[in-house]
Amino acid sequence: MDARTETRHIPLCVDLDGTLLAADTLWEGVAIILLRNPLMLFAILFWMSKGKARLKHEVAARSGRQAADWPYRDAVLKRLARERETGRQVILVTGAAESVALGVAAHTGLFSSVLHSSTEINLTSRRKREKLIEQFGEGAFDYMGNSRDDVPVFDAARKAIVVAPDAAAEKWRRAHDAERLDTGRTSRFAALKSIRVHQWAKNVLIGVPMVLNHDILQLDAVVNVIIAFFAFSFLASAVYVINDLSDLTNDRRHPTKRNRPLASGQMSVPMGLVIALCLLVASLSLTAVLPSDFALVLGFYAVATTAYTFVLKRKLLVDVFTLAGLYTVRIIAGAAATDTALSFWLLSFSVFFFLSLALVKRYVELDDYDGRDGNQVPGRGYLAVDFEMVGQAGISSAFASALVLALYIHSKEMQEMYTLPWALWPLCPLVLYMLLRIWMLARRRMLHEDPVVFIMRDWRSLVTMAIGAALVLAGTLGR
Repeated sequence: MDARTETRHIPLCVDLDGTLLAADTLWEGVAIILLRNPLMLFAILFWMSKGKARLKHEVAARSGRQAADWPYRDAVLKRLARERETGRQVILVTGAAESVALGVAAHTGLFSSVLHSSTEINLTSRRKREKLIEQFGEGAFDYMGNSRDDVPVFDAARKAIVVAPDAAAEKWRRAHDAERLDTGRTSRFAALKSIRVHQWAKNVLIGVPMVLNHDILQLDAVVNVIIAFFAFSFLASAVYVINDLSDLTNDRRHPTKRNRPLASGQMSVPMGLVIALCLLVASLSLTAVLPSDFALVLGFYAVATTAYTFVLKRKLLVDVFTLAGLYTVRIIAGAAATDTALSFWLLSFSVFFFLSLALVKRYVELDDYDGRDGNQVPGRGYLAVDFEMVGQAGISSAFASALVLALYIHSKEMQEMYTLPWALWPLCPLVLYMLLRIWMLARRRMLHEDPVVFIMRDWRSLVTMAIGAALVLAGTLGR
């Protein structure tokens, strides 16, 4: 019997969490249940007291996850398909709950049989090793795994195939010169990517009231704006992580969002929760040194953005009005941090300006959508037929923002604040140029990111803003 024939008669046993899937089914299920209803924490603690096997069973029964919702590793699927083609037995051996294991097996169609945890026995580590030795004999099976819990099974297997290993599994692999299955490149900056530092550019809006009030040379105001910027950024990043956790299923169905660290499995759910908690603590610590009004505004932002994450982003039009309002809240936060009086005109302009940008964001999503799933955009309150209406509303908002700006420049308040108010009139066509250009790029399918982030990166938009800043400076001459 040659080596190939011998291998064909040796079963290949495959782990699920972290191996076939780039996720941990238990942690993801717990996160989904808690995000859906935080009071379920007490139930989870009760199930834990009954043992991990019982916890897995109860979580799987309530999480609502389907087999198609998990992030499968393509390299592992292809390897298993090749093994099956040779006539080899491929067996799923997992500590996951029965419903999860059987669902994955049925979905993939790759497994000859399935071994899984029961409500009493958690089939991991040494229990898994003993089960496989009992069924096949020591050294009479090959095993594919990824973690510390798999090391005892590696020791009992004829051959180990290590997939995306943790530190313990990688140490074992190197010591035994075991095969490592290449699953593609993983980002070393997954955690940094998950908090979306590039989105912090939006929080520059916090400095707008200080600049327009001509307090940019006041040291106290500048320091407070910097502290407020990071407090806001840390809180926003914490919300981004929680949002990604709550929207895993929809993200995995999206052509680009599926590559986000949590959706793709590059970052674990526990790591995401730890990062969100640390960011929240950092935000609260910075907020403590700022005026109390800023804390109130930040608290309102936290409530509003959480409501958006779990409810409002799925509501027709409510989502875009909420987004526009959240941008305006940043301006209000800047005024609170520096004790600057807010202008009615500034708030009105920001609402229309950011409503246009929020609508262009939805416009791009609708343009990318191909009309599946009953014509309903997944996770949104829009239908494919809303595409043109969203575009019309967004362009109308762009013109409304320019109109409000024109009225502001002509107002008595403006005449008193600026020595040369006429120098600010070119701001109106500049605003229209910036917004209409973004809309044209969106119509050409050339806008592939958040429009506010696009503005901060696009050199034409930056030049436009620099010209606008120069006009504002010119208008203040002689003060």
